[in-house]
Amino acid sequence: MKQAKADELRERYPQFTYESFAHEAIDGDLAIRFHFSIGPDIRFDPEIRIKSIAQSRIDSIDPNVIDGLVFHLGLIEMLSYWKTTCSPEILVKPGALNTEQIAWWKDLLLRGMGEFFYVNEIDFRQADFVNIRVASMASEGQPYDRAMTDRTLVMASGGKDSALTLQLIQEAGVEFNCLMLNPLPPAAALVAEAGCQSPVIVKRTIDSRLLELNKAGFLNGHTPFSALLSFLGVTCAVLLDYRSVIVSNERSSNEANVEFLGTEVNHQYSKTFEFEQRFRGYARNYLATGIDYFSLLRPLYEIQIIRLIAGYPELLQIFRSCNRNQLEGTWCGRCPKCISVFTLFYPFLSDSELIRTFGEDFFEREDAIPVLRQLAGIAGHKPFECVGTHEETIAALHLGLRRVRITEEGDSPQRRKERKGGAEGELPAALRFAEEEILPAYPQAGEMAKNVLSAWSIAHNLPAEFEDLLRRRLIAADSAILPIRKVDLDVET
Repeated sequence: MKQAKADELRERYPQFTYESFAHEAIDGDLAIRFHFSIGPDIRFDPEIRIKSIAQSRIDSIDPNVIDGLVFHLGLIEMLSYWKTTCSPEILVKPGALNTEQIAWWKDLLLRGMGEFFYVNEIDFRQADFVNIRVASMASEGQPYDRAMTDRTLVMASGGKDSALTLQLIQEAGVEFNCLMLNPLPPAAALVAEAGCQSPVIVKRTIDSRLLELNKAGFLNGHTPFSALLSFLGVTCAVLLDYRSVIVSNERSSNEANVEFLGTEVNHQYSKTFEFEQRFRGYARNYLATGIDYFSLLRPLYEIQIIRLIAGYPELLQIFRSCNRNQLEGTWCGRCPKCISVFTLFYPFLSDSELIRTFGEDFFEREDAIPVLRQLAGIAGHKPFECVGTHEETIAALHLGLRRVRITEEGDSPQRRKERKGGAEGELPAALRFAEEEILPAYPQAGEMAKNVLSAWSIAHNLPAEFEDLLRRRLIAADSAILPIRKVDLDVET
């Protein structure tokens, strides 16, 4: 049925058009507008506004360079609107693309929208599934090629990964500022904690027509949002004169969620190292030759990142990683993201620290069990969220159970009862399920825990000073003397 819907819309709307873009300085901001169309009756006019750019800086940059950067923001923005009809042709009227660039964008569309195809049951395998046609072919790109000031722009959100990156950047002692897109309170709090007094703020406005079409039954689904952040980061770095752009994507993002029509589908494709490599090459060739874009956390798994954050109690009360309750700045306690983050933190925080951080023990909820089964890889597919790998989940459950048992050995019977709120030795429902139904299938869980906690991926783009800093923080975590922090060091099977 879903495929039939897609086929009907593709036939009805054979062409999506990137009509034009425009930008102008307004009250110290750079206001950017894009114009997209589908057929004769559907128009979209989304906007992006980059706040507080000095007019002198804009005047110092070749207008053709700014046009090129804005044009590319339109290319990544258009995917959010193209998806409504999945039109078989994309006509790009402004700007220019050469054959290599067209191939790059088609590859991003197909890989970055794998989840969209999966959810809507769309067969994307035919060679002419989507063609990108341009009004002007370019023989070569014209990237910004002037030297940049040696300072760093950090892409910041309100999540745990941004929290750690900002902490490490402060420890490195480099000159940096933060960039936030449509910032919510947790992001603003983290940036303030990092000492950023005047962060770069970007406002992105979705055209309301898109929301109307979603309600009317047009196609909807996930787009490669992190790719948009990548293009936005480099654009702002050029406009504001920063040599480095740092994001906070980790090694865990490389794991796919499910296979569909013979292809791996990864919710986090535009966070993967593969995309990072492809984007770095594209940015050098067509955006700016002198900007270094990389992820500071790339060598680490989620569980390693969380282990490091556990050593910064002041951050535990600030960051929020729940997507459902973003506006409220709270944890819903039900979504896969909440359950995954809670599971990975469980070995490294005491019960009281967990409650202070999350508001409740998510393992006491029966509805956490189906989510845990997915996260552990024993039912369905890995949730379409930014969550840890299957191996990390198993390792965290193993370590979390050991943490509880070790703590219980030092408690009196009455204290055990008070701490768990029930019978002596009683585990929270979800952790009890993990002990009885998940971990017995993984007798190698202890070895898995050793592997993920000691892992270091050489597939990264960290400059030497940041690589050294990150390694030293891992060593410091290994040397921590608090009992709760040391559970991960003793992982006998």
